[in-house]
Amino acid sequence: MSKCIAPLVFAAAMFASPCVWAQSSVADVTDMPALREAVKADKKALVASVLDLTDTEGKKFWPLYATYQRALDAASRQRNDVIVDLVGLSRPVSDPYAKNLVKELVAADDAELRARRSLQSALMKAIPAKKAARYLQLESKIRAVQMYDIAIAIPLIR
Repeated sequence: MSKCIAPLVFAAAMFASPCVWAQSSVADVTDMPALREAVKADKKALVASVLDLTDTEGKKFWPLYATYQRALDAASRQRNDVIVDLVGLSRPVSDPYAKNLVKELVAADDAELRARRSLQSALMKAIPAKKAARYLQLESKIRAVQMYDIAIAIPLIR
């Protein structure tokens, strides 16, 4: 079980860490390994290159982006706390403990969904619908890669 902690900590760091230095090339957003690397290098630069916002659009978009990223970070920290607790267990999980884990994981998912709904509503008012949809698609792909990385590092409850 302790072998799983290192990948988990790495995945958690990806969620909680702020953006780092930009890569010189933009990843193809259909190439998931390249997308993963572009996000690790500089997520904000990737988003900027994919959206190609005008200055006016950028002034409306980037504050929404920042707010959404903070909400995602909070939900991710909540989820990661549960996962770290689970992976660190050296004994079988009791039913009451399992119920609590599920409750906390669903709460993290709900927080992320509320943030996405709020963002979607604000984006549609702030920037053209096509760019808003493109950003939501991109963010969905990014989250899918991150969730996959976490999923492969975590054993099923016994």
